[in-house]
Amino acid sequence: MSPDAFEATYAPAVGPLRLGNWECTDASTRSGPHARTYRATIAIGDRISTSTAAATGPLAALTAMLYDRGVAVEMLKFHQLKGDDGIATFIRGTDGAHDEWAMGWAPDATQSALRAVIACANRLSAA
Repeated sequence: MSPDAFEATYAPAVGPLRLGNWECTDASTRSGPHARTYRATIAIGDRISTSTAAATGPLAALTAMLYDRGVAVEMLKFHQLKGDDGIATFIRGTDGAHDEWAMGWAPDATQSALRAVIACANRLSAA
C-alpha cells in the first residue's frame, strides 16, 4: 500500500465526525494524576457543538465527550512513534461490535492521539 493510500485508509481527512478547537481549561499546577477539565468543539455531520469533560487526560476526556454524543470508542491498543517532523499515533479501537485500526499525525503527541481517536471513530462508523 502506498503512503497516500495508507493515510487515506487509516487517517481519513473527511468523515461524519470532526474535532475542532481543543483545550484544557483549568490552570492546575498540581503534579501527578488528577482530573482536569477539557473543552472541545465537535461536529457530527452538520451538528456542531461544544463539549466539556473532566478526566485524567485528553484521550479519556475525548472518549467521554464522544460517548455523551452517542459515539462509542474504546481503545484496545495504542502506539506512538516519533518521526523527524511529527508524531504518529496508531490505535485499535472498538465500538463494541467492530474494531478498526486508525492513525493520527501531528507535530505533538496529544494532537496526534486526538486525531487517531477521531479517525478510528470515523472508521468504526463506516464499518
